[in-house]
Amino acid sequence: MHPNNLHSDLCENAVYIPLILVGVLLNAAAQLALKQGMRQVGYFDFMVQNIGQVFCAVATNAYIWAGLCCYAVSVVVWLLVLSRVEVSYAYPLLSVGYIVTACAGWLFFQENMSITRLMGIIVICFGVWLITKPA
Repeated sequence: MHPNNLHSDLCENAVYIPLILVGVLLNAAAQLALKQGMRQVGYFDFMVQNIGQVFCAVATNAYIWAGLCCYAVSVVVWLLVLSRVEVSYAYPLLSVGYIVTACAGWLFFQENMSITRLMGIIVICFGVWLITKPA
């Protein structure tokens, strides 16, 4: 591939970053909704005796349904992304979802945000910046 073509491809891909981010944010929203739903359902053991009770609790939880709907829409958005952008460009940008869910988990669910995790998020941010930067 000619270097000018590479630069052109990266610039063309950059136009789709908002669409990619919509897919990533929908996926992150799905994770957060599912987490909240399972917080409401609570801890359970995988046993034959409680399958019906757990299934009913999960199947009737609005947060679980919201999370599943977010996943479904995110798949549609991701199919649009993949029809327009190289997978080697788009897929690494899914790591933005980790940043969003880690920060939201800390903010909404009081999950641990250790210095190690924070440093990992910084490394991810740097990697995302490198991927989206034209040559």
